[in-house]
Amino acid sequence: MADTGEMLFTELRRIRTSRKADKVGTFRWYNHYRLPEHLGGEALVVRLHGNDDDKVRKFNRTENVRPIPPSDPDFRALYARRNDAESVNRAFDDTLWLRRARSVGQARQRLNLLTYALAVNALALHRHRRTSSDPPIPLAA
Repeated sequence: MADTGEMLFTELRRIRTSRKADKVGTFRWYNHYRLPEHLGGEALVVRLHGNDDDKVRKFNRTENVRPIPPSDPDFRALYARRNDAESVNRAFDDTLWLRRARSVGQARQRLNLLTYALAVNALALHRHRRTSSDPPIPLAA
């Protein structure tokens, strides 16, 4: 806050994002920021999801603290893939009966996701070849 009472905003530079394991097998995520030199230049760690203090204050941390802002150098590379990943996940969820996995266990569910991805890619390749005027590309040499 300035001496006039005006609220000032200084964007902090994100150094890195880290996680710490909980006792129950989940993780807590944190962003590490660098304070500007005129504020000491120290590192600052901010938890990226809510805690009990946030519930008391009715503060939705995930709504107000963006893990990687658009001005971050990593933003473009990471968020460029986000829409594609969400689209694929939604399409895969839509194939599940009652939105339930077809198998039990991480390895089997990973196999289901892999075979779904292979089927989607094969269908896309088939449709491309049918509409393309280019000669087909052989799958194996």
